Amino acid sequence: MKSLLLPVSLWAALFATTALAEPARAVPPSMPQVQLTFAPIVKRIAPAVVNVYARSIVQAPTNPIFSDPMFAQLFGNPQMRQRVQQSLGSGVIVRADGVILTNNHVVQNGSDIVVALADKREFKAKVLLSDPRTDVAVLKIDTHGESLATVPFADSDKIQVGDLVLAVGDPFGVGQTVTMGIVSALARTQVGATDYQFFIQTDAAINPGNSGGALVTTDGRLAGINTSILSRTGESIGIGFAIPANLARRVLEGALGGGIKLAWIGADGQPVTAAIAANLGIAVPNGVLLRSVYPGGPAANAGLKVGDVIFSVDGQPVNDMQSLNYRIATHKPGDVVKMHVHLGKQASDVSVALALPPENPPRQLMAIGGRNPLTGARVENLSPATAGELQLPLMAKGVVIVSVAAGTPSGGYGFQPGDIVRGVNGQAISGTDDLQRALNGTNHWDLVVDRGGQRLTLSVDG
Repeated sequence: MKSLLLPVSLWAALFATTALAEPARAVPPSMPQVQLTFAPIVKRIAPAVVNVYARSIVQAPTNPIFSDPMFAQLFGNPQMRQRVQQSLGSGVIVRADGVILTNNHVVQNGSDIVVALADKREFKAKVLLSDPRTDVAVLKIDTHGESLATVPFADSDKIQVGDLVLAVGDPFGVGQTVTMGIVSALARTQVGATDYQFFIQTDAAINPGNSGGALVTTDGRLAGINTSILSRTGESIGIGFAIPANLARRVLEGALGGGIKLAWIGADGQPVTAAIAANLGIAVPNGVLLRSVYPGGPAANAGLKVGDVIFSVDGQPVNDMQSLNYRIATHKPGDVVKMHVHLGKQASDVSVALALPPENPPRQLMAIGGRNPLTGARVENLSPATAGELQLPLMAKGVVIVSVAAGTPSGGYGFQPGDIVRGVNGQAISGTDDLQRALNGTNHWDLVVDRGGQRLTLSVDG
């Protein structure tokens, strides 16, 4: 066996390098280091996290057996009675005069909203804005001049995977609870909780009742609004999601400034797959491949076209339309963003001036009446603005159903919000006036409807 002879000095250097790689271990030199705690942060933010109760009146059958659709079908419509339904969630005070952020789904359809502070005082709350697209709602309570504790906003774009976070809320109504975890992931876009899907994922325990509560950094700033969990049991398994603070702040600004107006890019796209990347000569399969660009929209005005790939917005990567829409939504209409884009065979930076989606043609909201299959539906002309609100394709045109009243012919025939009416009795429908004329003066209706990219037909005799 051959031995390796090295100078003594080199052996010493190698030994020193190995020794430095070992983590230093030492007894904490002082009692404060032994007693490291988040208690001071929790003490400061706890008064700013509240309970939110939303009461609503619902119709329920007098006999519970008629809750089963089979019995209702056999014995006809049961006698109904009014019942009070209450949902429980949490909220975060973000302004000392009593402005509170929570989830839209906590207060949705609530006729009586009550906020309970950490000291058990209760206040009736007014809903300043409730936005189902972002699942954020803004409430206001009358503090009678009292200044309340608040949680200041963090810049959620600076949060990193591995950061420690605290979740504060009222799970299961047991009382204010604080849990700790880390940021497990960023930019989760396939959760399905909001239209603008872009969530902070955490393993801090989040349970029913935590919705609308605070996800807080270890320096006591609001990283996000806890909104949903992934679970097969309904209880926390360590996969929770929070709406980033930067988007929640945009909704807050809209509520205090005359309504939320989310910016628009005027383009639609899909993730870049490995096959697409190879075809375009892109080294790594990331970015958003543009499939449609609205003429005269922000993207078109910046020179973008179908087939271009957007890699980032202001240095933040985007890999699907959800993340691109989120990055746009955190800006205001009129802001100019810098996008790193693959144009043809080369990459370059492009400045895009964001705008509001146009209402062209005008909405012309109409309630359908008379004797026809669409009676009870509310419809309006499709424009980029309405298409964006209903999460329909960018270039969709025609007349869209925006709501369907229960117990009306439109509800009975199964029409749904988002359905696009294409034709009636062979006549193409391009506007609400066309639709109303086509429905009147006949006892037979052949309807053609688009739903989620599928074409459906319905034939009704009157």
